[in-house]
Amino acid sequence: MQLIEINKTRYRRHLNRVIVACITVLAVGSLTLSQALIALFPDESGSHFHWNLLGVIVSSVTIGWILHKYRTHDYMREVVYVWELKQALNKINRKMPKLKIAADAGNGDALLAIHYSYAGSRLLWHLDDNTIIMDELAIEQKKLDNLAAQYQLTLDANDYNDKMLKQF
Repeated sequence: MQLIEINKTRYRRHLNRVIVACITVLAVGSLTLSQALIALFPDESGSHFHWNLLGVIVSSVTIGWILHKYRTHDYMREVVYVWELKQALNKINRKMPKLKIAADAGNGDALLAIHYSYAGSRLLWHLDDNTIIMDELAIEQKKLDNLAAQYQLTLDANDYNDKMLKQF
C-alpha cells in the first residue's frame, strides 16, 4: 500500500458525515424495526429484548453492507484509504518487537517496514491533528535513519510491501 497525500479537510468532512450517517441509520433503523416487530408480535411478559436486539443486529448488518457496497465510491476514497492504512500499520505494530530485533541486525526488510510504519503514522497523526507524540516519532525516525546509514541502506516507504512481514 502506497502512502499518498490526503486532503485533510475533505477527509475530515467525509469521515464525519459517514459517522453521522451510520449513527443515524443505526438508531432509526433499530428503533423502527424493533417497534414494528413488537407491534406485530407482542410479548405478554413485557420483555422485548430479543426484538430490540434483532433490530440492532439487522441495522448493523445493513450499515456494514452499505459501507462495503460503496467503499469504491469517490466520496469514500479518503475514508477507506485511511481505514486500510490503519490496518496495514496495525499489522506492522503487531510484529514490531521482532522487526526491531531484525533491524538492529541489519535486516533491510525490517528497516523498511519500520520506516513505512513511521511514515504512515506521521500521515495519520497529521490527519487526526494528533501532534502530541510527533517529537517522539522524530526521535525514533532519527534512530532508524542512523541504523540505515550504518548498514548503507536507503529507505523509501514506496518500496514497502506487506508480504515482507511474513518472515518475522
